[in-house]
Amino acid sequence: MLETVQNMGWAVIFCLLGGLVGMILVLWAAVLVPRVVDRLTPRMDEQREIARGNMAVAEYFGRLVAAAIIGVSIVVAAAVLGGIMAALH
Repeated sequence: MLETVQNMGWAVIFCLLGGLVGMILVLWAAVLVPRVVDRLTPRMDEQREIARGNMAVAEYFGRLVAAAIIGVSIVVAAAVLGGIMAALH
């Protein structure tokens, strides 16, 4: 019984730490990806084009950033779940 409670405690700790690290990684990706896109397209200022109403640039930029954030979120979720599963066994 004591081992089960201890394993559940470790699972909660892994879940909280994994969630915290996950939030930091997702926020980091949200900051880093637009900078990378800006570096990859040096002759185009995406922010200025979006402000001018260029919907094609806005949709491309938004989808690219959203895809990167979702990708990082999936990896973080898998890591948190792996930590929980490791703690419970």
